[in-house]
Amino acid sequence: MNDHPEKLDLTSLDIAAEQREKLRQLFPEVITEGGKVDFERLKTTLGEIVDTGKERYGMNWPGKAECFRTIQAPSRATLRPCREESVNFDNSENLIIEGDNLEVLKLLQKGYLGKVKMIYIDPPYNTGNEFIYPDNFTETLETYLQFTGQVDASGRKFSTNAETNGRFHSNWLNMMYPRLFLARNLLREDGVIFISIDDHEVDNLRKLCNEVFGEENFVAQVVVLTNPKGRVMDRNFSRTHDYILVYSKGFLETELSLPKSEEEVEGDYPEFDEGGKFRTLELRNTHRQFGKFNRHKLWHPLYVNENNGHVSTSYFENAIETWPRWDDGFEGCWTWGLDKAQSDNQLLIGRLIAGRWKIFRKAYSHNRDGDVVRKKLKSILNEKSFYTERGQTNFDELIPGRLFQSPKPSALIDTLIRLSTKEDALVLDFFAGSGTTAQAVLELNKEDGGNRKFLLVQLPEPTGREDYKTIADITKERVRRVIQKMAHEATKTTKEETNPLNLNLRDFVPSCEKSTPPGFKVFKLDTSNFKTWDGARPESPEEVVQQLELHVAHILPGRSQEDLLTELLLKAGFPLSTPIEAIPVAGKQVFSVEDGAMLICLEDKLTPEVIKAMADKKPSRVICLDAGFHGNDQLKTNAVQTMKARGVLKFQTV
Repeated sequence: MNDHPEKLDLTSLDIAAEQREKLRQLFPEVITEGGKVDFERLKTTLGEIVDTGKERYGMNWPGKAECFRTIQAPSRATLRPCREESVNFDNSENLIIEGDNLEVLKLLQKGYLGKVKMIYIDPPYNTGNEFIYPDNFTETLETYLQFTGQVDASGRKFSTNAETNGRFHSNWLNMMYPRLFLARNLLREDGVIFISIDDHEVDNLRKLCNEVFGEENFVAQVVVLTNPKGRVMDRNFSRTHDYILVYSKGFLETELSLPKSEEEVEGDYPEFDEGGKFRTLELRNTHRQFGKFNRHKLWHPLYVNENNGHVSTSYFENAIETWPRWDDGFEGCWTWGLDKAQSDNQLLIGRLIAGRWKIFRKAYSHNRDGDVVRKKLKSILNEKSFYTERGQTNFDELIPGRLFQSPKPSALIDTLIRLSTKEDALVLDFFAGSGTTAQAVLELNKEDGGNRKFLLVQLPEPTGREDYKTIADITKERVRRVIQKMAHEATKTTKEETNPLNLNLRDFVPSCEKSTPPGFKVFKLDTSNFKTWDGARPESPEEVVQQLELHVAHILPGRSQEDLLTELLLKAGFPLSTPIEAIPVAGKQVFSVEDGAMLICLEDKLTPEVIKAMADKKPSRVICLDAGFHGNDQLKTNAVQTMKARGVLKFQTV
């Protein structure tokens, strides 16, 4: 801290600076005195693996270079809370954000970096008519405000992407690349993303994801049967399926799997071992020799002794007393090597056939720790509950009248969430559509007592209707009705709720005390609450004077303290669900963030007493309005010294 408070950066995370910092941490020797990168030294550091040739394998398209400039352009926007459209605003951690998802993803970079466990998106399939995108990718906020009618259009707008466009695929790639790049930053290290797509762009999307996530992090390309009857309008083949591409960010802690149902356990594994403790299960080996032995009650466990690698059995007449060596003709199996088998205290199966040993791993309905046995999802999904018509039924039951066409079935998203999350996880969908992802999260939490949170982002695309003017309005209404339905089911009443926004849901906690009460906070994308100095704009003395005047009264009229607080929270790197408490401090109102970790004072007249009282609480960070000092440099200097003396790590003004 110097003699003046640090200015809070009101822009989103600087992606380019973040990337350079990662490079500096890995290779400090390549950073020059001016903070730039010495590429010659970097090539020397990396050695012979540097590819300097002109011809190399990769994906390129018109506008790709502009994608990186779009990613690196910081956002000066904010998200404004909208309590009147929310449900249980003060107690819910679920979020629905109305706005252009590129701008929103930028704003989420500081507060949600590395915090999202699972992303599901159903982006535009680029069929030539429904793809809405900004004509000018480098002015996303301005374009968005024009699109939503908040400022004069001036000839720029969102438009569709017709197949006659010479850059039909390029436009789609230019739209997707920055969003996937920013989305990857938000994923946890063990996070996973699921992307629905059809034949129009599946090939390009897979190449795109290989570049953004890394080809080594490709998990699966799943085929989902969506319409068993096929599309009658298709010319040659009647298409019955779509795809889901699955990528991880890095290392997945656990395999993507689902728990087996009681019916599956009973059907697959009817027999118990001696004592009824474990079920005898099918043997995990695909060799045709062993098909007749699968689920055979004569197969018994061989217990591995971790101390000396011996195995024994009291059941089988051909039991082995010592572990067979590789040179004795032991083949091993397709999942376990000898070292792994000997070091892991697991139940194994042995059988001598045709003079050669086979070792198997048994999978039980419950393992020795009591955990439920899980199963892997097939790469072709043919469940009736996943069909498009079922998704339409899910939606129409909540909002009749075919208000939204072909929404994804909630059972499909439910399955993907079960596959990749535990009871406490953040799920992101930034092409939210009708809000199916929110419904899946809420209903799954109700079922298993989980505390998963959803974060939805949806563009307020006009519908041409009077009742629901935008797609975002449909998103919010669907989630409201899901919550209303759950509340009615929980109270076992059929009373019609006339105002779902005022539901008393505080005590509605399905089966787990830690569950988040059903509800959601609504935020809307808008310009910053603070007028910022535009050093590139003034071209005349009059314009300079105008900028100076803006700098003096730098809060936009009509903006509330809650608006300011939300923006400061975002720009300071805190999630929108961070707990905040208003507390009295020396006669002023101060907001305590995360139990006092950060204090924010939005009072327009600061005093030495309030400065000292805030410092005495010893937060790690304090933010005040610069206008609160009223140009009193001595008070500002004393405030810096007071904060420094009390151990405040960062004192900032805005």
